[in-house]
Amino acid sequence: MKKNRIRLGVNLDHIAFIKKSRDTLYPNLIDAVKIAEDAGADLITIHLREDRRHIQDLDAQQIRDHAKILNFEMAHTEEMVNFALTLKPNYCCIVPEKREEKTTEGGLNLKDLDKNSKEVFKKNIDILNKAGIKVSLFIDPNKESIILSKELGAELIELHTGHYANKFNTIDEFEALDELTQSASYANSIGLTVNVGHGLNVENLGQICSIPHINEVNIGHSIISQAVFTGLKDAILKILSIINNHD
Repeated sequence: MKKNRIRLGVNLDHIAFIKKSRDTLYPNLIDAVKIAEDAGADLITIHLREDRRHIQDLDAQQIRDHAKILNFEMAHTEEMVNFALTLKPNYCCIVPEKREEKTTEGGLNLKDLDKNSKEVFKKNIDILNKAGIKVSLFIDPNKESIILSKELGAELIELHTGHYANKFNTIDEFEALDELTQSASYANSIGLTVNVGHGLNVENLGQICSIPHINEVNIGHSIISQAVFTGLKDAILKILSIINNHD
């Protein structure tokens, strides 16, 4: 039986960063949504960070009005839960967030949550689910984090691929790939939908797409970087060609 095609989420944060750097009205994020969807992207991904370093509140609202399917990355805070309930994305991906980091450095540290924190997590996931928003948790590829994600009530997980991306073309590459493969298999076996993301590009994506049970990849930085030279549509089409033609 043919494997279902892996979905592509295109992250627009780095386009928003250009806009924010000069506080201009351009580049137009609505144009970016249209180009991405016309090129074949299955969904649009954005991350509204606490410090608003790229996507702004109004950006998120305008993108929601135009994107067919929106994946909203957010920290697990009362502010962001309330914002998500107003925004009404199709998906929320809860991610760890630190002001001093350049980008998300790893998955959620679920194992150190105390009993009260776990209950708050469960409650908020339930609130989002009841609002029609499917919730995923951004986690490192290990069994403990997968089990805890299930216990907290998530329907989906997004495995952090940063370690694999950093180890690509080194002696440790296949160990990192095996971690992702084993994690995807285990998560699927307990009923979780498995997405992946972080640090993926045209060089390292092929092996990720060959992992069984991957539902979706989310890619931003490498697509926008390539778009500087070839345009956004062609950059997305190049990624889609890898997704559609992997073994």
